[in-house]
Amino acid sequence: MPITPTAKIWMNGALIDWDDAKIHVLTHSLHYGMGVFEGIRAYETSRGPAVFRLTDHIARLHNSARILMMPLEQSVDELVEATKLVVRESGLPSCYIRPIAYFGYGEMGLNTLPCTVDVAIACWPWGAYLGDDAATKGVRMKISSWVRHGHNAMPPASKTTGNYVNSSLAKVEALKAGYDEAILLNTEGLVSECTGENIFVARNGKLITPPISAGALEGITQSTVMAIAADHDFEVVIGDLTRSDLYVAEEMFVVGTAAEVSAVNSVDDRPLPCPGPMTAVIAEQYGRTVRGEVDKYKDWVEHVG
Repeated sequence: MPITPTAKIWMNGALIDWDDAKIHVLTHSLHYGMGVFEGIRAYETSRGPAVFRLTDHIARLHNSARILMMPLEQSVDELVEATKLVVRESGLPSCYIRPIAYFGYGEMGLNTLPCTVDVAIACWPWGAYLGDDAATKGVRMKISSWVRHGHNAMPPASKTTGNYVNSSLAKVEALKAGYDEAILLNTEGLVSECTGENIFVARNGKLITPPISAGALEGITQSTVMAIAADHDFEVVIGDLTRSDLYVAEEMFVVGTAAEVSAVNSVDDRPLPCPGPMTAVIAEQYGRTVRGEVDKYKDWVEHVG
């Protein structure tokens, strides 16, 4: 989706004009993929814009940086406030937010220890990642020929920029083949995740989502959906899935900050019931939760004003 510029971007402690947010061509992370980022959404609420689970996202950014031995100068609280500032300055009622930390200009080579660390936060208007009707009509999925990298190759627990080469290859392969999204298996052939979403599959009346041991990122939307499912007495199991489990699923949906809750209507041209009854209930409550309309989860909605 094209990006619509906003007025300001936060970089290393200061708000600067959108067009001035530039880096040098020899910036270390541009060459070696050593950066960490988050995808966050602010939603329009009755009290103005509010960022959903902002503190949890920034805490995960810090954890990702720690895994890469990337020291962040700013605390979680400082980056939370900086994010709120960026959203306020944008004047947008709702938006997508991208914090990123990366090794900066001044050192070249694989050794990151002497490198500076730069941090930036931007936001812009962005619609539903997999389509406005993904929750109801669903999306077509393809098992990718690309394999999710293992824990001792590229740490999937860190939301690392370089990790997404794997996702991008799978995404483009799926799109060129006429599908909406790809599903990645791990080196053992078990279901890991999509290119940017966690997976939920219904089998025997239970919802199953792959474990982080399968290479899936520990998703914030994933944990939100698990809480919502429990509210409706839907049993959720963290467990391994094979590709055949997807073909015979009673229903299936994928979740992520960008994709929100999106139903799946087929996997490798095997049609699935869409949207399934649990999918429909969870998608509806998720939409209310992120907008501060569910009292139980109002602490997850962090107002920027």
